[in-house]
Amino acid sequence: MDSRSKEDFLDGQILLIDKPLGWSSFQAVNKLKWAIRSKFKLKKFKIGHAGTLDPLATGLLIICCGKFTKKIPELQGQVKEYTGTITLGATTPSYDLETEVDQTYPTEHITKALLNETLLQFIGDIEQRPPVFSALKKDGKRLYEYAREGKDVEIKTRIVNVSTFEITQMKLPELKFRIVCSKGTYIRSLAHDLGQALGSGGHLSELRRTKIGEYNVNTATDPNVFAENLLGKTTKS
Repeated sequence: MDSRSKEDFLDGQILLIDKPLGWSSFQAVNKLKWAIRSKFKLKKFKIGHAGTLDPLATGLLIICCGKFTKKIPELQGQVKEYTGTITLGATTPSYDLETEVDQTYPTEHITKALLNETLLQFIGDIEQRPPVFSALKKDGKRLYEYAREGKDVEIKTRIVNVSTFEITQMKLPELKFRIVCSKGTYIRSLAHDLGQALGSGGHLSELRRTKIGEYNVNTATDPNVFAENLLGKTTKS
């Protein structure tokens, strides 16, 4: 059981959630909002997350409630750590599994030496182009809306920082990785750009956010479990 009081949540809490696969970040926030409002009979309640995770990603989502929603901008700026899988030999328009493979490429030429040498291009301050299938806005419209309409949009590059990009397992066509990076870094774009640099194409096939600043997914809770602990009963997503 969660023993926190109504005042605890109104005064402010930082809640660490392990977002399940297939959930949007919005769904996770809504689950917690519903549970807290139900428990304490609150009509209005401030709650929000400090950095979106795509539905196809899992892992750490920081949710701030009550007066701590003011901390969201500060938390969004923290360094983040991710683990996951890049699949070489094929590209997708969204740079991940949201869309179907559109082109395939050979991977026989890829060696550990070539990979290690190529990775150096992606460490430090790098110029990155966000994916066209993203929630960034251009002229008041989200990029993925243009993409779904088949419209070409000019997307400006941005400078991001990647302090760590290591391959933890190489089992072609799959590469397991760990990345530590700044706010605003698109891991999908890193997967796509690495594939291009290797001459093999590539897309992100699995992603998990493991850390945001000092916060670790090891201490995070599933949103359904949070609701059950707070309400003292089983809930459905």
